Amino acid sequence: MSKKYVIAIDQGTTSSRAIVFDHAGEVVSVGQKEHEQIFPAAGWVEHNPEEIWVNVREVIGTALSKANLTRHDIEAVGITNQRETTVVWDKNTGEAVYNAIVWQDTRTQDIVDALAADGGIERYKEKVGLPLATYFAGTKIKWILDNVDGARERAEAGDLLFGTTDTWVLWNLTGGPESGVHVTDVTNASRTLFMDLKTLSWDKQILADFGVPASMLPEIKSSSEVYGTVASNQLLREVPVAGILGDQQAATFGQAAFTAGTAKNTYGTGCFLIFNTGTEIVNSTNGLITTMAYKLGDEAPVYALEGSIAVAGSLVQWLRDNIGMIATAPEIEELANQVEDNGGVYIVPAFSGLFAPYWRSDARGAIVGLTRFANKHHIARAALESTAFQTREVLDAVNADAEVPLTELKVDGGMVANEQLMQFQADILGVPVVRPKVTETTALGAAYAAGLAVGFWKDLGELEANWSEDKRWVPAMGEEERERSLRLWKKAVTRTFDWVDEDTKA
Repeated sequence: MSKKYVIAIDQGTTSSRAIVFDHAGEVVSVGQKEHEQIFPAAGWVEHNPEEIWVNVREVIGTALSKANLTRHDIEAVGITNQRETTVVWDKNTGEAVYNAIVWQDTRTQDIVDALAADGGIERYKEKVGLPLATYFAGTKIKWILDNVDGARERAEAGDLLFGTTDTWVLWNLTGGPESGVHVTDVTNASRTLFMDLKTLSWDKQILADFGVPASMLPEIKSSSEVYGTVASNQLLREVPVAGILGDQQAATFGQAAFTAGTAKNTYGTGCFLIFNTGTEIVNSTNGLITTMAYKLGDEAPVYALEGSIAVAGSLVQWLRDNIGMIATAPEIEELANQVEDNGGVYIVPAFSGLFAPYWRSDARGAIVGLTRFANKHHIARAALESTAFQTREVLDAVNADAEVPLTELKVDGGMVANEQLMQFQADILGVPVVRPKVTETTALGAAYAAGLAVGFWKDLGELEANWSEDKRWVPAMGEEERERSLRLWKKAVTRTFDWVDEDTKA
């Protein structure tokens, strides 16, 4: 019998990738292509949905070609995606009515304020686990319906569909206007502001409050089941699509964090710490959100607490593309290594306001503590340290909400290759930081979900056996220095508050 594989489509914020995995959970081949980041106005972030779909098809071909595989070698397809990013399209033509509005986009603040006028930003939190914020998909759908000519009328006539990018990719992959499957999984549904965490169904009253027709919404399914098969005009034709997980939940799944009390932190465009709370819904009182971790077929849903940080790797990208301080992202570590500390410089990258644990939409980015002594090396170091500081604040919130404090942190994502950052992360947390051998945990989690559904892997125990440690960083900073650094960081954070006034355009 020939060897079989699972392919994962990772539709991320900056690129789309297809990764082929073998039964041991090892990467066999990768196809990747970046898509354009569109900034029409201050605070607006968009992607072209058609470009994303074209790129997805291309990277599938690249991954198969590199491994010399065909569809006959692939047992299942899994999908993972940038969560909250919102696409609205015509079900009859397959054409998007507007660009995808990205999770980082802040244009919907007026919608948030209007909805929060009755009950505050936690108006729906007990039911959906989320505060009212521009981050989530619900306000983005409403903005499209309110601002794109004819969109509301077409939606009410039943002609428009909504989906996060998992749904957009799945619908196109399974046939688009002819036979496209309009489905999402519980993890992505839990990022809309519309899904009741207890019933795992769309809440009719919240939809009415937002003015969003229920006919637009995809059917909510588990994270691991066969949703449909790839259409006959695609390279992977007839292969079952059998797993969907939002990117952070997928990374958690790929890290084999299956039991209550386990956690992971992903360092990507943003930074996201997810803490598994098992089958219990834990409502945070410390600025975290309650979300789905995963649901496997007919099994009970698993929940999580999440600390969402808007800007991590994208700060390095900003220093590269907007400021021109570096030519490539890895140069940030080379610059930072030239100095022993940050020289008193702190960067709070509140480009889209502050997410967890503050949820301050009025905040904007700041570089503080500058003196004539400070140079680009200190700024580079402060940029890396900002991610570690933000993670510490999120972890403090997790420890305050959870009954069992976290004793070590599993990490993944592009920034975990940065040795200096990982050591500083361990130092500022005061607990070990652990990197797995396979760091492509987001795509791996989607592959696992799909593979479980078709019997490629038999159970979670088999997946746990695949996980292995690559490197561990242990704290080397003294408690006094740690507390001093945290005190200065928190002082820097307060300097970003209340920046946006009524007449502020950004």
